[in-house]
Amino acid sequence: MQFIKSENLAGDFWGGLAAMLVALPSAIAFGVTIYSPLGSSYAAMGALAGILGVTALGLLAPVLGGTNRLISAPCAPAAAVLSAFVIDFLHKGNAPEAAMLMLVLLGLLAGAIQLLFGVAGLGRLIKYMPYPVVSGYLTGVGLYIIASQVPKFLGVPGSVRFWESLVSMPLWKWQGIVVGLVTMVVMFGAPRITKSVPAAILGLLAGALAYVGLGLLDPSLLVLSGNSLVIGSFSSSGGGSFTDGLTERWHAVGNMRLADFTALAVPAMTLAVLLSIDTLKTCVVLDALTRTRHDSNRELRGQGIGNIASAVIGGMPGAGTMGATLVNISSGATSRLSGIIEGVLALVAFLLLSTVIAWVPVAALSGILIVIGVRMIDRHTLHFLKASSTILDFVVIAAVVITALTVSLIAASGVGIVLAIILFVREQIGERVVRNKTYGNHTFSKQVRVQSEMDILARHGDQAVIFELQGSLFFGTTDQLYSALEPELKVRNYIILDMRRVQAVDLTAAHMLELIKDMLSERKGFLIFSQVPDHLPTGMDMQQYFDQVGLVRPDSPVKVFDELDDAIEWVEDRILTQEALGHPKEKLLDLHELDLFKGRKEETLVALRDCMQQRTYKSGEQIFARGDAGDELFLIRRGEVRILLPIDKVHSHHISTLGRGVFFGELSFLDGCVRAATAMAFGDVDVFVLSRPAFNQLEGEHRQATLKLLEGLAVALSGRLRSAYTELRALEAS
Repeated sequence: MQFIKSENLAGDFWGGLAAMLVALPSAIAFGVTIYSPLGSSYAAMGALAGILGVTALGLLAPVLGGTNRLISAPCAPAAAVLSAFVIDFLHKGNAPEAAMLMLVLLGLLAGAIQLLFGVAGLGRLIKYMPYPVVSGYLTGVGLYIIASQVPKFLGVPGSVRFWESLVSMPLWKWQGIVVGLVTMVVMFGAPRITKSVPAAILGLLAGALAYVGLGLLDPSLLVLSGNSLVIGSFSSSGGGSFTDGLTERWHAVGNMRLADFTALAVPAMTLAVLLSIDTLKTCVVLDALTRTRHDSNRELRGQGIGNIASAVIGGMPGAGTMGATLVNISSGATSRLSGIIEGVLALVAFLLLSTVIAWVPVAALSGILIVIGVRMIDRHTLHFLKASSTILDFVVIAAVVITALTVSLIAASGVGIVLAIILFVREQIGERVVRNKTYGNHTFSKQVRVQSEMDILARHGDQAVIFELQGSLFFGTTDQLYSALEPELKVRNYIILDMRRVQAVDLTAAHMLELIKDMLSERKGFLIFSQVPDHLPTGMDMQQYFDQVGLVRPDSPVKVFDELDDAIEWVEDRILTQEALGHPKEKLLDLHELDLFKGRKEETLVALRDCMQQRTYKSGEQIFARGDAGDELFLIRRGEVRILLPIDKVHSHHISTLGRGVFFGELSFLDGCVRAATAMAFGDVDVFVLSRPAFNQLEGEHRQATLKLLEGLAVALSGRLRSAYTELRALEAS
């Protein structure tokens, strides 16, 4: 396999060794935390579950996950969820053996769900859990771990809860408190002295030495049997051995009820999501540090299979862990081999040091977990109280934390999911759906019209209003959109909705648009859509959706255009028709009816007509193409011409549409360069054509007429340039 072909065996070995030294003490502490509610005799089995979890995840997750340098091991969120589940399960009157079996089934189901996440391609989605929800949950987990470890830190019996332990001073064991304090002080202070040895290792060694020192003063501490201050023998009563533990778990299957299996669904989903988030969060940080990219879905599949294997052999589940991964990187690891080495060394450490592990003080492990819990608390969230814009985010974090502490971590996950939805809806509602609004007498189409038509559009163009929409049109923003449209319904005949920036539409918004359509229809008005997306980020075809809900029908006063300019042009044509402007389409304009030649003497017009050609182009015929050589000026007598700028072999940008009485081709006529754009006949077109040689010949005989022609061209070009400036300013403002 590729992971075996490491070019840095030494770096991977030392990285795996350092990662094991970080992961193993924490895993043992997590395992003891989960199993200690079953009774003090089960602490050794918890330590064994932590070690087996490190081994299974270390051997399988790197091979199947594929993220270089990532270290997978039992983690704090898993410990918090599983310990809460065990406590709740025991409070319902169930036996410890049944609880151990439920832990196995819970690990199996959570791993299977993770595997399904990866197969279904949900790896990319899990990473986008809102920060306030993740922060609140991790803070809740940190506080929960602290609360669960304080009784062990104080040395009180396992049946005593957090608040009781604080006030039950006669039950405190000062030896355990001393050991825990030494462990915590060393863990907090070690990074300031050295970073070459993990703080958890130094803390555990310091706690163990403190315990040995106390044992010299009190020899009873050096007796293993019945000593609640240490983990105890792996073969002690209570099922501490590997074989006995597996036997006890599966022997309890016959006593399982259907309700017990259904009770696994919510905690298993919670655990799977938390482990997935923890893993992918670590992978994102790893990518940033190493300039690589991980495969989220493949990693989830590897993690899922690793957790399934861990559960099968009695280990606890885990995830890609930040601390061990960072230590792995800093120790020189470069490949997945370091993760496998970490798993192998964890198993070797267990086989060789099981006797030593039995003497690990429980208070030292509690001290390690209390420090981990403190570091999980997101203290930066208090800054959210300083600004009104982030107070709601703080409220979300506080709600998740309070639910985790007062109800359960499982309930907190449900609260987190609900609040994630609320956060999304809040952001969508807070976004303005109307990006810009303008009227038809301020924004004109690219149709170049004669001055008399422009005057009418300037007076009556406000019959149309153009809304540029953005974001999501759904039940949360429908009222906002209706409030923006309602004032215009009574005074406008045409409402144009530019949909190009719309990301989603739901049935509520579609129903509201249908009401708008009906209200316009009563006034003989039109609802017009432009640039309706055919592929939204959700995969929806919006125009097809409008057809399905009955918003767009052949007999309805709803129009759909591919471009906003086409919609505006259609409205302008209707306004001009209603004002009875314009000449019959079948009548060709004569020379004296063109703006450039109005008021000229008859003999001048005759001379001009004699030097011009008269041509006809069929609909869709190309008059000239961009890059063609040419020196002719075209004057439109009938029909319309579209000026296009080719983008590639298929697509072109529509620059303008030119109607009767307008000229085009003036740039090449004036400077003699190649054509800058393409001209296409939009319908049948009749034109006058004046070539530059003919113009030069005319100049010698009618100098005043040619000067007037050039002056007219200059004035018209100036007007077009001013219109272009106005359009650019409008684009910049929007």
